[in-house]
Parts: sequence; C-alpha cells; structure tokens
Amino acid sequence: MLDLGFVSAILADSDLNGVLKFASENRFKCVEVMCWPTGNADARRYAGVTHIDVDNLDVDHVQSLVQQHGVSISGLGYYPNPLDPNPEQAAFYREHIKKIIRAAARLKRSDGSVPVVNTFIGRNPGLTIDDNLKLVAEHWPAIIREAEACNVKIGIENCPMWFTNDEWPGGKNLMTTPAIWDRVFELLPSPLLGLNYDPSHMIWQMMDEVKPIYDYRDRLHHVHLKDVKLYRDKLNRVGIMGNPLEYHSPKLPGLGDVRWRDFVAALTDVRYRGPICIEVEDKAYEGNSDDVHTAILTARNYLSQFLVL
Repeated sequence: MLDLGFVSAILADSDLNGVLKFASENRFKCVEVMCWPTGNADARRYAGVTHIDVDNLDVDHVQSLVQQHGVSISGLGYYPNPLDPNPEQAAFYREHIKKIIRAAARLKRSDGSVPVVNTFIGRNPGLTIDDNLKLVAEHWPAIIREAEACNVKIGIENCPMWFTNDEWPGGKNLMTTPAIWDRVFELLPSPLLGLNYDPSHMIWQMMDEVKPIYDYRDRLHHVHLKDVKLYRDKLNRVGIMGNPLEYHSPKLPGLGDVRWRDFVAALTDVRYRGPICIEVEDKAYEGNSDDVHTAILTARNYLSQFLVL
C-alpha cells in the first residue's frame, strides 16, 4: 500500500549506485533522488547533492541500476527558491526545474508511470503573501505547461524555509499553510500540481499535521517522513516570531511530536497509494557515515510497525 523510501540527500557522499544498493540491502522500496545542478554553490545543509545529473542524463544507465537493485525512483528532488529576489538566480532555478520535469518524463518506470518532481514554489522573503502570489502567477504557468506537456506531477514541499536570518521575515517558500495552498491551486489549477507533504513543518507552525491528509487527498503527490521536537520552554521565551530554530529541532520519525499512528491511519483512510520517504535532518545523527546509516535504519525500524517492508 505504502512504498517506504528515503531522500537521497543524506547520502551525499555516495553515487546513485551506492544509494540504490543501500536501499535494496535495507528493504526500502524507493528513493527520492536529488538532482541539483553539478557545480552548485548552495552551501545550505542537504542542498547541492547530485545523484542524477539531468544535464547529462543517461536514461539506460539509471534504469539499469534501478532494475539491478529492485528499487524504484519515487521522485526527482531539487529545492531552490524559484522566486528568488535575484531575477537571474530565480530564472536559473526555474529552468532547472523544467529540465528535471523533462528528465522525469524520460525515466519511465516498468508500469509506465514517471517519478514526481519535488521542489519549492519559492518566495521573496521581503514581500507580502499577496505580492508573492503575483510572482507565482507570473512565473509558474510556464513550469506547469512543461509538466502538462510531459505529464509529470509536481510535489511542492510545505517547508517555510525560514531557518536563517537572511530568510527573515517570510522564508523562501510560500506554500506553507492550507490557506496559501488553496490560493496557489486557484492560480494554478492543474491537477498535476500538488504537495510533497511533510508533517513536521505543521508542528512548529502550531498546526494540525493530520487534517491536511483528509482535506488534500487529491493533491498528495509525494510524502516526506520527518519529525520535529518542539521545545515549549524555549518557545515560551522567544515566542512564535523568533527564529524557528530557536524553539524546534528536526528529528527522526518517532523522536519528536508528530502523531505517527494517526498520520499513517489518515494515509490509509484516504487510500493514498504512493511513496513515503524518510527525510533525515536530525543533527544528532551527523557525526559520520555510520551515524547517517544508523539514522536511516532507526527511522525505518520505527515506521515498520505501520508497514510491511
């Protein structure tokens, strides 16, 4: 029913063969594969990882590895800011998203389906929601047309991307709340545009992480499994207008405040049949490669109570 995988960004030092080999040996059914441009200068944690180079895509090689290891590609991931205040940067990001859409269309699975392209909608942090929606209306229709031409779904992750002071006050990703999702879906009504839903981001925004599964069942194109620990004592000191990392921390599934039993129950209630991918961003497991592997497997072991591996 639910295909358990992980996001390849955490295995930045492995090539695609190594990523798929690790997945196969450890009973994962799929992997979301990172497709940042090679030579990327983005120093943000988990950014800049290239396990498939869409500028030099060798479809036969990728599909051969997928067949060899028996692990599917759930999605192609690339998470820049397509509405960056720097117009040249923003244009580059949008064009690379289009390249990934075309790559996804070429990487057909054995059943004829294609991986989802996962990304951010983007945001100019210094502008209001209304002004950012104008940017969405200006720049995103061309991306949607590309997706429609290729019949490729796009999953927008709901992370606000507000973790550092340069992302203040609005963050770098507009699609953070159901109210904003609705407005974007009105502007871009194509059913190919949906969510790469991550429940952890709802927790630290003081929102229900389960209800959106029911409300947006038709827009769930991909799911991230990440937890978060909210430190109430720190929140009481800095308030919700403090930098979010002052009062919360990403954790492995089961080590934070996400209600995983209710979350998985909701996915089954709405008959979600798609990938659910562990996203490791827990700083407690970043000491070395053994810690990273332990993190992925610890998360797998916790989630296995809800799944057949």
